[in-house]
Amino acid sequence: MTTITFIQPDGRSRSLALADGTSLMQGATGAGLDGIVAECGGNAMCATCHVYVDEAWAGRLPPRSDEEDALLDGAAAERLPTSRLSCQITVTPDLDGLVVRLPDRQI
Repeated sequence: MTTITFIQPDGRSRSLALADGTSLMQGATGAGLDGIVAECGGNAMCATCHVYVDEAWAGRLPPRSDEEDALLDGAAAERLPTSRLSCQITVTPDLDGLVVRLPDRQI
């Protein structure tokens, strides 16, 4: 299990132990975390699982695909350089301690 910390827009944080091989989105929604809508269920067809990866971690993730990059342009909240779709980040032991911030809205 890999521990990922999700920070809500109001500053509240919740650390989740997620199974390796799942996506951040699957782990967060499976744990009932508020703030990730995931309308398309992780099929990279919407941007309702948008997160901001902590800058200290941004360079440690695989790069965005062209598809993910295009979808982020349609995100409801402001797109930042560290914006990612949580359905496109696979949990691995290398991500233990990852911190992501949730935007103020997904829709």
